[in-house]
Amino acid sequence: MSTVASRAAAAEGSLGTDVGAEILARAGVLELPLIERTAAEIARIQRPDGSIPWFHGDKTDPWDHVESAMALDAVGRTGAAEFAYRWLADRQNSDGSWYANYTDTPEGAAEPSDKTKDANFTAYLAVGVYHHWLITRDDVFLKALWPNVRQAIEFILELQRPDGAIRWNPDSNEALLTGCSSMYQALRCAIAIAERMGEPRPVREWTDAALRLGRAVALAGGIGDQPASGVFAEKDRYSMDWYYPVLGTALRGPAAEARLDAGWERFVVPGLGTRCVDDRPWVTGGETFELCIALWAVGHGDRARRLLTDVGHLRDLDGLYWTGYVFADYAIWPEEKTSWTAGSLLLALAVLGGEPATRTVFGGEGLPAALPGVARRTDARDRRSDALGHALTRPA
Repeated sequence: MSTVASRAAAAEGSLGTDVGAEILARAGVLELPLIERTAAEIARIQRPDGSIPWFHGDKTDPWDHVESAMALDAVGRTGAAEFAYRWLADRQNSDGSWYANYTDTPEGAAEPSDKTKDANFTAYLAVGVYHHWLITRDDVFLKALWPNVRQAIEFILELQRPDGAIRWNPDSNEALLTGCSSMYQALRCAIAIAERMGEPRPVREWTDAALRLGRAVALAGGIGDQPASGVFAEKDRYSMDWYYPVLGTALRGPAAEARLDAGWERFVVPGLGTRCVDDRPWVTGGETFELCIALWAVGHGDRARRLLTDVGHLRDLDGLYWTGYVFADYAIWPEEKTSWTAGSLLLALAVLGGEPATRTVFGGEGLPAALPGVARRTDARDRRSDALGHALTRPA
C-alpha cells in the first residue's frame, strides 16, 4: 500500500463514517444502513491509485471523480476522499488542466482516452478541495493542494472571454451555460482557499473574474427559462442548462424560483424523476439528484424530498443507482450504475440533512464573490437541520 493510501486508511479508521452518514439520514429520505451501503459501494469502486471511475472497466473523468470524492467526505470517509484528491493532483497537466477521460484498469486510471482539456472538469477540483477542508479543517492538505487549485484556476481564466463567459476548452470559442455555472461555483471556492492561504493577488483577480462570469450566468438564466441571448451555446433542451444557474450559486431568490418553476413541467415527470433532455422519455438519477440540491438552495426542501422519493425506483439492491429509465419502454437504460450518480444522491441528502460543508459550497451564502442581492431563503425544516448538522459534525 502506498504512503498516501496508508494515511487514508488510518484517517478512515480514526474518524469513522457514522457521524456524516447520520447527518444524511436526517434528511428523512433513506435510513442510515441504506446510506452506508451506498457510500461503501462508491468506496469499493475507488481504485488502488485513488481514482474513482464511473464503474470498473469504464473511465475516470475529473469532474465526476470530484463529485464522488465529495460524497465520500460527506459521509465521513475523509481518508478515501483525500486519496482521491491526491490522485487528481498527481495527474494534473503542466498547464494546470486535466484530460477529459482516463481509461480505467484494475490498478487505476491509465492513459487518457480523451485528451480534450475541459475547463469545467479542470475547475471543479477547487469545489472538492474546499469542501474537504471545511469538513476536516486540515491545513496541511489545503496547503499541499493549493498549487494544483491555483494552476487549475489560472488555466480556466486564460479561456475567459470579454463577455465574462469561459470557453469550454482551448480549441473552441463556445461557452456552455452548465459549465460556466459550475465554474462560477468553483471560482468562489478557489477564492475562499486563496483567502485561507493569505494570497491577496489571486483573491483580487479571481474575484473580478468570478463576478464577470456570475453576471453572465445570471443574465442568461435570470428571467424564467429565456435563452442565453447568444452568450452561451443553445443547449436549453438539456435539463442541466435549466437548473445549473441555481446549482452553481449564481441565481437565488425570486429569479431562481421563477427559473425552476418555468421548466418544471418540461423536465420533471411526476413519480419518476427528471428528464435529461426535454424531448426524450428518459429520466436520469444524476440530473434528479442535482435538481434536488438546487431546490434546497431556494428553500424548497420538502419538494426535493418528494422528488428523491420518486426516483427511488432507480436504486439497486447493492446501494448504487441505475443511470436512467426510459419510461416509454419500461426499461432501465443504459444498464450501468455509476459512482457519480450515487455520489450526487449522497450530496443531495447532505444538504437536506444539514451537513454544514456541503451546504456551504452549494448554498453559496458563505462563499466570497457573491453577486449583489443574492441570498438564499431557508424554510423552517432546513433551519432545524442546520442546527442539527452543526451539533453532529466533527469539531474544527
